[in-house]
Amino acid sequence: MTGYLIRRTGQAIVVVFGVMVLTFVLIHLVPGSAARATLGTRATAERIAVFNAANGLDRPLAAQFVTFVKQAAQGDFGTSYSLHQPVSTLIAQRLPRDAVLLGLSTLLALAVALPLGIFQAVRRGRVADHVFTVVSFVLYSMPDFFFALLLVAVFSVQFHLLPPQAPQAESVGGILADPRALVLPVVTLTLVSVAGFSRYMRSSAINTLAQEYVQVARSKGLPERLVLRRHVLRNSLLPVITVLGLAAPSIVAGAVIAESVFNYPGMGLLFYQAATSKDYPILLGSTLVVGVATVIGSLLADIAYSLLDPRIRYVDA
Repeated sequence: MTGYLIRRTGQAIVVVFGVMVLTFVLIHLVPGSAARATLGTRATAERIAVFNAANGLDRPLAAQFVTFVKQAAQGDFGTSYSLHQPVSTLIAQRLPRDAVLLGLSTLLALAVALPLGIFQAVRRGRVADHVFTVVSFVLYSMPDFFFALLLVAVFSVQFHLLPPQAPQAESVGGILADPRALVLPVVTLTLVSVAGFSRYMRSSAINTLAQEYVQVARSKGLPERLVLRRHVLRNSLLPVITVLGLAAPSIVAGAVIAESVFNYPGMGLLFYQAATSKDYPILLGSTLVVGVATVIGSLLADIAYSLLDPRIRYVDA
């Protein structure tokens, strides 16, 4: 197991470095100037030259990348062009808020998707299965921003049941103190995630139900609820764990849309604002954090595999 973890850590470093290279190149290939986006269209050539020199944008691209890697290795992602604050500080301030939003929505999505997937597998081919399948495909294919705006139109504008704006507090305690304002952004991310997780759980549960040990358990007279809980649920979780471990980019992408629509003060909104203003340090720092989170999630998923299924073991080579 130790050797496996060492190999995976080495692979993770290579993947993160690749993400850094790709992100750095793509961001600098976007048409337009960061100086022009920050200073405005009326900025003079002299001001633009000063801005580029102050932020190292007048140096060769390779030299800029080397500087970024050295700083990132020390936890320094530079200073925001528009907010004039260290990017590491901005991210540290918003990560706890994202942990609340993404944590609540992911836990709620799993709480709904896992039993829903098993329910559909047990009733495969019946009316209930077809209904939930259609609903899942609709939710899964619906754009996040449209779904968020639809919720605002119905629950905020039409019926005035919930506020259209997320909590604006800077602390986690302040955000949790306004649960009504959290409902719409959490529901937006939850329902989109439920659609994907439930489909994977259904497919995995169908395969598990066909296994011999499930048939043996039923033949021994074990109640159906115990069969589903002890045998089907646990053994059907493996594919879902893989999806969950690799779901960080898609979840964060949904958060960018949801936070922009509901004005939630998290990393998603920060990333959106940085993208519109070509704030390179924020874009690079945020992407690197998400990339590291994805790699860690994948590693944790592999470890969870061996815990859930004793037949799976990672041996040192």
